[in-house]
Amino acid sequence: MKVCGLIVEYNPLHNGHLYHLQKARQLTEAEIVIAVMSGNFVQRGEFALIDKWTRAKAAIEAGVDIVLELPFVFTVQSATQFGKNAVDILAKAKCNYIVFGSETNNLEELKEIASMSFNIDNFRETMKKGYSYPAAYGFLADSYGPNDILGISYLRALQNYPDITPVSVLRTSDYHNDELNEELPGAKAIRAALKKNQDVTRFTPMKDLKEFPSPAWDDYYGYIRNLLLVIPKEQLQEIFLMDEGIETHLAKCAYKSYTFEQFINKATTRRYTRSRIQRTLCHLLVHNTKKDMQNLDDYDIIRPLAFSEKGRKYLKWLQNQEVKIANHFTGNIKQYRDIEFKAAIVYSANMNEDMKRYITRSEISGLNY
Repeated sequence: MKVCGLIVEYNPLHNGHLYHLQKARQLTEAEIVIAVMSGNFVQRGEFALIDKWTRAKAAIEAGVDIVLELPFVFTVQSATQFGKNAVDILAKAKCNYIVFGSETNNLEELKEIASMSFNIDNFRETMKKGYSYPAAYGFLADSYGPNDILGISYLRALQNYPDITPVSVLRTSDYHNDELNEELPGAKAIRAALKKNQDVTRFTPMKDLKEFPSPAWDDYYGYIRNLLLVIPKEQLQEIFLMDEGIETHLAKCAYKSYTFEQFINKATTRRYTRSRIQRTLCHLLVHNTKKDMQNLDDYDIIRPLAFSEKGRKYLKWLQNQEVKIANHFTGNIKQYRDIEFKAAIVYSANMNEDMKRYITRSEISGLNY
């Protein structure tokens, strides 16, 4: 049986994703497509536009067979850690292929870069400073977009799984474009359009996007500012990613800033990118500590968020192959489920009572069991 794996956020699911899904099936001739998906927070350290349960359901309706969760502790991480853990989960699900989007769609070149010893997480920043990792690729620094950089992290992780074949699909839109002026605009353009109250219905199969109470950093800034200014620095240093004096830097910026945009503009530097800062703030809000991360048990399970009937049968086959599947909340490893529940509480903190109840109860009961 051919099984294809995708690493996704679907924030939100749009027509470009449908194209990617179609190409993935076509190129791999897969009978089963499994997507490992970020939860209520995404890799760049932002709140997901729509909760993970709704996005997982939309993915199944679009033709994905199984949506697996990429836990918060793996999602809100650098590209290297995000990619490694996503690939590990798809390997546990016994995928034969992993298909990812790419700005260059030059798989052999990406493989060559993945085989080299340098820090992909700082690739773009390092190149802009005039350094080379390695010099031979310095002039190509601006050619690699976010999908290529993530793709390199996937290819590095796949070095541990020689039986999984990587496949790249040419990205059809500019990630950085925030205007609806492309045939298949990206998620960033759709999110920007929603903020402007523009109609996006022809670009996404997800309906009523305007009706979702999408959290934003502005909604949380007052609380963040209080935390940064009131909590002693030695306690801030206990939070995961609060390294290299960033807690002092963030506290100084918070003191001078009364809106999130003021804060993030002051805080972003060559040393600390916007995404790095936002990821740090996510861990602060969830109160995920360095000790919590150090004491995590190995993630030796998979947690389905949604599945089709065909996906249900495949999950049963995996169980017969002695793959550990968290079919309910208590089936998840306690450390991970505790953090996921805290993330659900934070994600829904500024929503109305009905949405708070939906988000937190879904975390415990799931939607498809």
